[in-house]
Amino acid sequence: MAGNSFNASKRTTSKKGAAGGSGGKNRASLKGRGKTLPADERPWHKGYSGTEKLPEKTARKQNKERQAAAAEGRAPKIGQPGTKDTTWGRGGGRAPGITKTQTTRGGVRGGGPRGPRIAPGRRSNPTKEGPELLLGRNPVNEALRALVPATALYVAQGIEIDDRVTEIVRTAGDRGIPILEISRNELDRMTGGVLHQGIGLQVPPFAYQDFDDLIAAALEQTAPLLVALDGITDPRNVGAVIRSVAAFGGHGVFMTERRAAGITATAWRTSAGAAARVPVSQVVNLTRAIKAAQKAGFTAIGLDADGEVGLYDLDVATGPLIVVVGSEGRGLSRLVGETCDLRVGIPMSSDVESLNASVAAAVTLAEVSRRRVRS
Repeated sequence: MAGNSFNASKRTTSKKGAAGGSGGKNRASLKGRGKTLPADERPWHKGYSGTEKLPEKTARKQNKERQAAAAEGRAPKIGQPGTKDTTWGRGGGRAPGITKTQTTRGGVRGGGPRGPRIAPGRRSNPTKEGPELLLGRNPVNEALRALVPATALYVAQGIEIDDRVTEIVRTAGDRGIPILEISRNELDRMTGGVLHQGIGLQVPPFAYQDFDDLIAAALEQTAPLLVALDGITDPRNVGAVIRSVAAFGGHGVFMTERRAAGITATAWRTSAGAAARVPVSQVVNLTRAIKAAQKAGFTAIGLDADGEVGLYDLDVATGPLIVVVGSEGRGLSRLVGETCDLRVGIPMSSDVESLNASVAAAVTLAEVSRRRVRS
């Protein structure tokens, strides 16, 4: 109808709608992970020619290609393992104040063998017995100050030099630690993408003492004193306990191998070098280890806030003694607590329920030391 402005078929929206964005996810998915390794350096490729051990899957691929080539009367398109050096240590240029370390095929002069190259985006997971890589400028600097044993210092090319880096390089050089300058991409691969600030310190595995030798050596002392750690998972607590053992005349520490912190670089640093003087042993079963020590003449006391004996009433402190320290959260496990000869509580005047594991161990060791001096 003329003059009627209403039109049921009239378009009320624009013909072209707004484009839906991906929030940058598509662009992020196209972001590269660094330079792609050539085929002869990829352990999973049939053209691999590296010096590391040939994986079984790659060997099968190469055998399959040999058979196919023989059937077709042509040369096989495979690599020649062992003909190309695929170990770490390639680095161009030098950062200021850093001496370029000479390398040889399969190893570093004066620095031991190098680790395998890892393809971009792949994580390098060292074995339990393998070396540990301590990362970050402050942790590395503190570890070197605490004389933590180290086998190599990795420095990324083009690193920004500050006072910490200068001290790290100088200290490592004074201690004779090999300084390896590598590319930042290689350091990223070694660390699995963990923030490293361009610095990595390789720490060798800790040398644990045999448990039987630990017991035998302690029994040679006038008043043997050992500490057992029941499931402590914080390496800083482990290091603090070892430091207290050294300070109050203890003769060793033993702990479980599984579900507990061992002597890592962090534990070593926290111990302020005491880990080099106090024997440490790992056992498979803590309950069995305590029972074996009890048969040898030790008295085992477990630290428990609800213990039936107060620390200041501990008459057995002057004899062969094992102080058992529980984990940070749950304390003593049931079996370990039942195995102990006594459960000992530390008297406290405040409303605090319990002390930190390492603090409780230090207080107990100090009281045991005081009693032994007076006896």
